[in-house]
Amino acid sequence: MAKNPKSDPNYKVIAENRRARYDYAIEDDLECGIMLQGSEVKSLRENTANIAESYAAVENGELWLVNSYIAPYERAMFGHEERRRRKLLVSRKELARLWNETQRKGMTIVPLVLYFNHKGMAKLKVGIAKGKKVHDKRETEAKRDWNRQKQRLLRQGG
Repeated sequence: MAKNPKSDPNYKVIAENRRARYDYAIEDDLECGIMLQGSEVKSLRENTANIAESYAAVENGELWLVNSYIAPYERAMFGHEERRRRKLLVSRKELARLWNETQRKGMTIVPLVLYFNHKGMAKLKVGIAKGKKVHDKRETEAKRDWNRQKQRLLRQGG
């Protein structure tokens, strides 16, 4: 039985890529682990990360997070490089599926949320996505505006 992540005291969102759902049509998502150094984990506990301009790529049979930013931790003896490539941990089956989606179907792997799960482990939720065209973005925006207006009308009417 899965716990509700919002009620769990250890569950904590560190960074969220809010623009991803606007720029991409997310078809599927996947939770994966991330290999971090000690100073990176300490820095993440202070909520100093950005995954907005990053992406994930399958290279040489491994999944990598490219261009993500984790601020340096001041009190660390051995610091870390802020924008280094970080290895993502997924099963072989998932890796094969991701490679198939990106190479054959032209999809992109976009990081959605970086968080600590209920066990206190840093996890990254990635989405398998297809880029939206300008008219698709306008359509999404129109739907969102209509839903807002509908909610407003329901509140006023009721």
